[in-house]
Amino acid sequence: MVKSVDRAIRILELLSENNKMGITEISKKLNLPKTTTFDIVSTLHERGILEKDEENNRYFLGLKLFELGDAARANFELRKIAVPYLKELNSKLDETVHLTVRDDDEVLYIECFESTKRLRTYSVIGVRAPLYCTAVGKALLAFLPDEEIKKIVRKKGFIRFTPNTITDEKRLFDEIKKIRELGYSIDDVEHEEGVRCVGAPIRDHTGRVVASISVSGPTQRVTKSKVPQLAKIVMATAEEISSRLGYKKPV
Repeated sequence: MVKSVDRAIRILELLSENNKMGITEISKKLNLPKTTTFDIVSTLHERGILEKDEENNRYFLGLKLFELGDAARANFELRKIAVPYLKELNSKLDETVHLTVRDDDEVLYIECFESTKRLRTYSVIGVRAPLYCTAVGKALLAFLPDEEIKKIVRKKGFIRFTPNTITDEKRLFDEIKKIRELGYSIDDVEHEEGVRCVGAPIRDHTGRVVASISVSGPTQRVTKSKVPQLAKIVMATAEEISSRLGYKKPV
């Protein structure tokens, strides 16, 4: 257990039971050194997790915490709705299936169903990956405004994972143009050697892309010639999930 993280959680739990508290009160209640309490509370305040009443120097839970809670609830609902469709897709193709959301300038894997075949791709729920070189990431990235895409990729830059990794903006925007036209994305051995993926976006009731799914497998099975066929299946699944989230496809 990481002590500082545990202490921060204890402070948040304490403040959830009390309206406002000062450093000394928190320190005494939790039997923590005052300097330690001050450091943790100050950091939480700087990050917007806690707010401070300047009149009496007492702290209370901030709006950022509620935003995080809303995001967690939204992801929980998304997973609940998507899981039956992901299981069906996994069973139909017997390839690894992912559900992801965007987390700032990365893609976050929130659900995974692996292939039963001996040669398969492995994933870990909770892991993060770049947006520009994964099928799920590109499906999330492609439907953002161009300026926002530039801001995201310039923040971290491009890292080459394989000889196929996109490492410049022009190539990325050429790819994004295709994704917008076709409705699906491809990771053509760009993030991991020997692995090809096909992804598609999931939209909510407003039409905003809120998540993405993909099918991933070794290049021996997920061949380039199979991509269009897989794309139809993946897009159909993404559309079903989107429909359950209230999205109505334009006629």
